Amino acid sequence: MLRSPRPPHRRPVPAVAAYAALVALLTACSSSAPARIAEPTAPTTAASTAGASVATEAPLALPDTTRSTVGGLADGFPSDLVTLPGDADVLVSSAQPVDGGDLVEISLNLRTTLSAEDLMQDLRDSLDGAGFSETPAADLPDGVAAQSAFARESGELVTVAVLDRDGVRTLTLGGRVAVT
Repeated sequence: MLRSPRPPHRRPVPAVAAYAALVALLTACSSSAPARIAEPTAPTTAASTAGASVATEAPLALPDTTRSTVGGLADGFPSDLVTLPGDADVLVSSAQPVDGGDLVEISLNLRTTLSAEDLMQDLRDSLDGAGFSETPAADLPDGVAAQSAFARESGELVTVAVLDRDGVRTLTLGGRVAVT
């Protein structure tokens, strides 16, 4: 019986390794367990496998095409529109311009000790002040402390959900907003 030769082992290109690290981090952020970013003891490189932990000294900027940042706000994130609590621990954020227009697709995951009610009120004040109208969720999924959608007549939409576990709130926010 003849066997075909094995293809040579190829090393992943840096973009693939960075993507694998992002998938691992986002998977960790979407689980019920809190995501952890290891504190480095020496300069490190991006994780090369999906199961490895990601260690950084400063916010990790991903390739320009993604405009995402781990551990801080991405360039172009509208922090004047989406205000953050003073003790916010930003897990990951992104701000991606939408082709052919002045809209930016945003996402944000953060942790805070602010109560779910106070966190939602701060966001409500900020977004209502910018002309958005709120539609709270009629029924909250299990484990969700608060959930709302905010829309503006121009077609902009921001959705927000807050998870409340062990005295820490995890906010997940996403949508499309106009750049001013």
